[in-house]
Amino acid sequence: MKILIVEDEPALLNSLASYLRQDGYVVETAADYARAHEKIKLYQYDCVLLDLTLPDGNGLDLLRALKADNSAAGVLIVSARDALDDKVRGLELGADDYLAKPFHLSELSARLKAIIRRRNFQGSAQLVFQELTVIPDQAQVLVKGEPVALTRKEYDLLLYLLAHPGRVLTKESIAEHVWGDAADAADSFDFIYTHLKNLRKKLQEKGAGDYIRTVYGMGYKLSSEQ
Repeated sequence: MKILIVEDEPALLNSLASYLRQDGYVVETAADYARAHEKIKLYQYDCVLLDLTLPDGNGLDLLRALKADNSAAGVLIVSARDALDDKVRGLELGADDYLAKPFHLSELSARLKAIIRRRNFQGSAQLVFQELTVIPDQAQVLVKGEPVALTRKEYDLLLYLLAHPGRVLTKESIAEHVWGDAADAADSFDFIYTHLKNLRKKLQEKGAGDYIRTVYGMGYKLSSEQ
């Protein structure tokens, strides 16, 4: 899952980024309005953690921009402005939740997971596709009830495919979503094939069908159709 943190306090920004990366998220950051606006225009995110008070703009304007672009990203407002009208305005504009500073990182994590479940997986705590079951909160993958040991990137790839069943995902979108900013430095996206090949092998060895389809010249999709 890919997260954008928009926060102008360096210590808090670094703390949030470190915590969420340890929790398995691909994390990108922006410390001001201009950088955040550039990122939401160029890239797709599962959720944006959004501070309202930025040195060069208002976080609510970023929220308006996301909604104007019909972004599928969830939005969790994280702000020291705990006034009722700020909460109401943010929620009216389409934010999914509001968390006032200071807060516990465990609470932020729980709220973030809830937003992603609602946005990507219809609120379900488990994702089921044919013989596959994935429990996102535990980063656990099962085939016919038996656990499958995946690397972090293999798991992220599977989760991204499960979030978009039947949809063709380009190599570019996969690289951006699973590797974040690091994908920009890649000379090619051949490494995606290697990770998908290993993922397919591990799932099939446990008894799953080969549901990861190659759409030549376009990308990959998850489908049970032959």
